[in-house]
Amino acid sequence: YRTISLYVCSFLVEIRVYQQEVIIVPILLLASFLVTLVFILLLRFCPEKVDRIRPQASNASRPQYPRRVLHGIDAPPGINVLEHESIALDVPSSYSTFNPPHTYSSKNLSFPRELPRQRLPESFNLVTPLPAAFSLRSDSAVSLYRARMENRNVVLRVLNDSADAKERHNFLGFASFLAQLGPHAFLPELLGVVSLRAPLVTVVEELENRDLLSFLWRCRQVGRTMTERRIFTMAKQVASALEFLHSKDLLHGNIRARSVLVSGQYTAKLWGLNGVYTRKNKSATQSDEPSMKKWQAPELLARRSASQSSDVWSFGVLLYEMATLGEAPFAEIPVNELLQFHQRGKTLKKPSHCSNTLYSLIKVCCQWKEQDRPSLADVSRKLLSGEKSASDKVLKVPEPINIEHYLQEAGYGESNSYTVL
Repeated sequence: YRTISLYVCSFLVEIRVYQQEVIIVPILLLASFLVTLVFILLLRFCPEKVDRIRPQASNASRPQYPRRVLHGIDAPPGINVLEHESIALDVPSSYSTFNPPHTYSSKNLSFPRELPRQRLPESFNLVTPLPAAFSLRSDSAVSLYRARMENRNVVLRVLNDSADAKERHNFLGFASFLAQLGPHAFLPELLGVVSLRAPLVTVVEELENRDLLSFLWRCRQVGRTMTERRIFTMAKQVASALEFLHSKDLLHGNIRARSVLVSGQYTAKLWGLNGVYTRKNKSATQSDEPSMKKWQAPELLARRSASQSSDVWSFGVLLYEMATLGEAPFAEIPVNELLQFHQRGKTLKKPSHCSNTLYSLIKVCCQWKEQDRPSLADVSRKLLSGEKSASDKVLKVPEPINIEHYLQEAGYGESNSYTVL
């Protein structure tokens, strides 16, 4: 017993001497592990509680605005091409988690990178609305803003606060559609989506020259340059994106200058994809778009079904827009006389300063019979060949565009009310 007592006393002495290393340090490590684990679980499943337990000092440094003040970069003038699609970013404490409507399951939606929730709205800097040269009246629930995110310019498609469950479903469905569509060099890049907190936001790369139509109008001004070679190059890029859609059995149905975006380096990227998503999910037809009549193929004006060659016809009209620096196609023909005009075998007039090569491509795309129109692969080959021999002479059209006259000539005034901003 004496030996055992000596061992016990010796052990207790050792523990007392090294009690910090033996007892206190392990307990502190275990406690810090448990606190970290609880915080991670709260962050994962109850982010709102994390906001409440954060130190109040961090919030004291923030300006206490009821609404975040929106200041930022001046957006260039031009048409709001992602039209109908104005951001009131709340302070973080007012965000709420969005519960998807029962009409669909979020498991069926494939999203790109979810932007960090705890950094909103600090994720977006220099937020400013995108002004429009003109806008058709619409009840759309989506607004457009320009912003900076991670040191690059982006466009924010933001769902308005007044949106109902169906509009939320469509907004998230379109984001999912863009993600599933996948990347392409000549489609605007999808950078991320805010789908778990309000406001719901889709983030797309900004193309500095905005839509092609307003870019063409600016090319009529001094200091802007558009050559026939550039027309071939940009048209080739649009054709590549359209081929990509057709390879996925998708029709665009809205090919025109307003549906093309232009980068600062004059790269053309095809947009206007909301109609593609709508038709894919609701079996809508191109004839549902009244303002598209002057770009539509005859079979659509006659209320027949669309095909890939219908997009080829519209692509030919897009070439005409580019060659004329943004004139309205078939300007002298009323919308209700278009079908008869096409039936008589008439076509678009040759623009001034347009080469025979470019005009022949416009005419072959706009053939009355669908089977007489070339495939997109053939169109791309002709564009590549034309690009090599095209002129680098700057196209000049001295007259500026009168927007009200343009809207009438393009068919908007006959079927829509519109507002000039």
